[in-house]
Amino acid sequence: MDLAAIREEYTRDGLSRENLDEDPFRQFEHWFGQALNSEAATPNAMSLATVSADGQPSQRTVLLKYFDEQGLVFFTNYESRKAREIAGNPRVSLLFYWPELERQVHIAGRTERVSTGESLKYFMSRPRGSQIGAWVSNQSSAVGSRQLLLAKFEEMKRKFQNQEVPLPSFWGGYRV
Repeated sequence: MDLAAIREEYTRDGLSRENLDEDPFRQFEHWFGQALNSEAATPNAMSLATVSADGQPSQRTVLLKYFDEQGLVFFTNYESRKAREIAGNPRVSLLFYWPELERQVHIAGRTERVSTGESLKYFMSRPRGSQIGAWVSNQSSAVGSRQLLLAKFEEMKRKFQNQEVPLPSFWGGYRV
């Protein structure tokens, strides 16, 4: 398939050193604010790249949940492929792509787990269905069928009926 005819005219602001903030986090905050105010469908979506023990790169989309001068935070299942790869090599790469702004932001850094308290605070802010989903989802594992997944979800709904859904020990956040 020849894709040579696909063209895009990039006519927005461009990038110049004199318009950049000296503080990279303030600059990111500015750009992220622009993305939030744009037509971007999911401005907090970012590609996370990790590397396996044998050097095989892997990429997937995760959601940025908050950031500050300490770093950028996302949450996941600690038993997932991404978590296993992070355990073996904490160096990762993030990429935000905002085509509406003709901008992408690349961030490379080391990951560290956030505290259990931070994970709990975010977990408790999630809708109940998402909390139960954290218990149900065996990320990076084959799913037998949608019916099995739904049955497991219903089982967990019954298990946690009339009580708060506890934070799973296998679920939490990473800071880059």
